[in-house]
Amino acid sequence: MYPQFIFATGIENSYPTVAGRRVDQMEACGHYRHWREDFALVRELGLSFLRYGPPLHRVWQGDGRHDWEWTDQAFAELLRLGIVPIVDLCHFGVPDWVGDFRNPDFPALFARYAGAFAERFPWVQLYTPVNEIFICAQFSGRYGWWNEGERTDRGFVTALKHLVKANVLAMEAILERRPDALFIQSESSEYFHAVNPAAIAPAEAMNQQRFLSLDLNYGRRVDSGMYEFLLDNGMTRDEYHFFLGRHLRRHCVLGTDYYVTNEHLVEADGRTRAAGDIFGYAEITRQYHERYRMPVMHTETNLLEGPTGGEAVAWLRKQWANALRIRNAGIPMLGFTWYSLTDQVDWDTTLREANGNVNPLGLYDLDRKIRAVGREYRRIVEEWSSVLPTHSHSLVLPVRPLGEHG
Repeated sequence: MYPQFIFATGIENSYPTVAGRRVDQMEACGHYRHWREDFALVRELGLSFLRYGPPLHRVWQGDGRHDWEWTDQAFAELLRLGIVPIVDLCHFGVPDWVGDFRNPDFPALFARYAGAFAERFPWVQLYTPVNEIFICAQFSGRYGWWNEGERTDRGFVTALKHLVKANVLAMEAILERRPDALFIQSESSEYFHAVNPAAIAPAEAMNQQRFLSLDLNYGRRVDSGMYEFLLDNGMTRDEYHFFLGRHLRRHCVLGTDYYVTNEHLVEADGRTRAAGDIFGYAEITRQYHERYRMPVMHTETNLLEGPTGGEAVAWLRKQWANALRIRNAGIPMLGFTWYSLTDQVDWDTTLREANGNVNPLGLYDLDRKIRAVGREYRRIVEEWSSVLPTHSHSLVLPVRPLGEHG
């Protein structure tokens, strides 16, 4: 076992379809050209864990048809370097032949893909089958930004139920091949603040909806208002009871993502705008832990480097302090992640515009030069790695050494 707290980074592998064009962050950020160097940078930071996944739209050529050539090389290098991947199998998009998240066949198809991946890479133990389900369903089905481009509650529920079912079936398929697999479900931790008394009702509804992806994923019964919301927008009783009948929590870690955009101000008419960092990561994660009573991992955060170069460093220090606060309160906090390794492209418009804007969010820039936040993260990892396992109020994730599997 690895008797250690998990310090991680990630390599952004989003690939949604936006207005008919595929937006591939691995291509935009140069990872296909620099993947060996990128993996070496992970080790340079002193990290042994990486949130990472192959590009689904390139690998998954059809039901039962896969192009593993590049993935075989990349994962062989991870194994050689001793980097433990937390494998992200679906990140905001599907191949063209699947269509989009309205396709009711997607969950079963994706489960077969997940099973094929687990068979090909039996040494992989950690997975995020479907990344940020709530955000993907919001952006694709309710905001009209990605993939199916719908702008309705029904579009949101349709995407949500198919994404969660795909995640659940994928976990089951992976466990058939690797019974000790562990699932770190990276999900956006949100909060909606009412700006006045007239906004309390819509804010309360949004604060219930933020939990729906995880409620369904972990088989937690929703309250009566959310049950009516789901049924009014296309979920059937049988579909709802499918989720209640699964018992996968014991294989899971609750991964919570937090950005400065995760808190929202809500108007009386339901309109929202950014609130900034009001409650903060520790308080919102406490709410999620109180609901699910599961081990937690901080799975994403970042901030623009800023005009002085110190804004991202200050944000990292604040998020790390929040993670330590959670641990000191007795909540089992298993890991921390700055996401991602390198800068990203066009996230300032949530990938909706192809401007080629480089967003300085990474530990390294796109020339693979370390940023100030990268140096600070390396310092935190070096100084805290040997302390946390022995001065810990949390569990240790039972991760086997690479190459060892049941």
